[in-house]
Amino acid sequence: MKYYYLPLSCFIISLNLACAQQENPPNIELSDESDYYIEKIVDGIDIPWGMTFINNKEFLVSNRDGLLYHVKNGEKTAVKGLPEIHYNGQGGLLDLAIDNNFDNNNFLYFTASVRGGGDEGSNTALYRANYSNYNLTGLKLLYKASPNSNKGQHYGSKILIDSNHIYFSIGERGNRDVNPQDITRDGGKIYRINLDGSIPSDNPFSDIKNAKKAIWSYGHRNPQGMIFGPRGNRIWINEHGPRGGDEINIIEKFEKGEDSLKNPIETRNYGWPLASYGINYSGTKFTDHTSLDGTVQPIYYWTPSIAPSGFVMLKSNIYPQWKGSLFVGSLSFEYLERLQLEGEKVIKREKILDSIGRVRNIIEGPDGYLYISVEKKGIFKIIPSNKSS
Repeated sequence: MKYYYLPLSCFIISLNLACAQQENPPNIELSDESDYYIEKIVDGIDIPWGMTFINNKEFLVSNRDGLLYHVKNGEKTAVKGLPEIHYNGQGGLLDLAIDNNFDNNNFLYFTASVRGGGDEGSNTALYRANYSNYNLTGLKLLYKASPNSNKGQHYGSKILIDSNHIYFSIGERGNRDVNPQDITRDGGKIYRINLDGSIPSDNPFSDIKNAKKAIWSYGHRNPQGMIFGPRGNRIWINEHGPRGGDEINIIEKFEKGEDSLKNPIETRNYGWPLASYGINYSGTKFTDHTSLDGTVQPIYYWTPSIAPSGFVMLKSNIYPQWKGSLFVGSLSFEYLERLQLEGEKVIKREKILDSIGRVRNIIEGPDGYLYISVEKKGIFKIIPSNKSS
């Protein structure tokens, strides 16, 4: 099998129909609402996108319209020092994450849609800044996707940090037939960089001429959830499909020279738009394939689409019956979904907080409780009925 590292218009790849289509996902069940209740923590945030606790009691939350808030005792204070953000469609101020050594260095990482780079429009950028006393200082641009686009969709974006690296997602910016399968362009990718913004020498495409060296995986549509799975060094993402075909994908750790991962063009390609369980919004097909040789299959997919956002794998003992489950927000159907796992297989779906609104994010707080953000409603804490707040 021969590959040419070129734009999609001349990207020649021999792909054959691979394994049989996986089984349809299980039907969703309603949860027992007597098991839990919710408490509103803060309101007055239109689209609360990113959330990160900076200590046991206080957290930061981004409003997609370009405001960053510090929340303490239910009161929110605007944070100063953000860069100029280009609010455009689905763009704006997006995800937040703190450094694992935040107590010592006060590093906050965030993604936003910004202009710059000489092209019209904007694209997703990753920044680092020092956060203290409602101010950002020492702002540093770590990565800026290119080229820019005037389109307003599919900026991504989520951030995940380990002890040495930052992983972040950028959507394909509505350029389906070019960006996701072209490793010389940004968009439709998961990225991995060092904490200082430099590119790790062991990234999969670091030796490929003209490739974007920060790419960790490609062939994605619009990932808006990213976590470390139960096996630690593997990243799990959820990403939007079109009409059907929302996915959960596992991004394997990459080791150069490992026999099973010799060809990054195959092992890092997650298929979009060459293979998908979805169709166009109009109802027409854009591919005849749900799986292809040279692309990685999702471990799970939703049809119809729930428009997944936010993602967490519960570690806490606060909710014993839920420990180890995945939680994901549904923007389309306005509920929180729990996915029960057996190994890495989804065996049960459960609908929680039905009709609460567009669930934009979910995180596990340092106290072990789940916190969800709901568009135009605020931030809520989920409390088991046998617990008091």
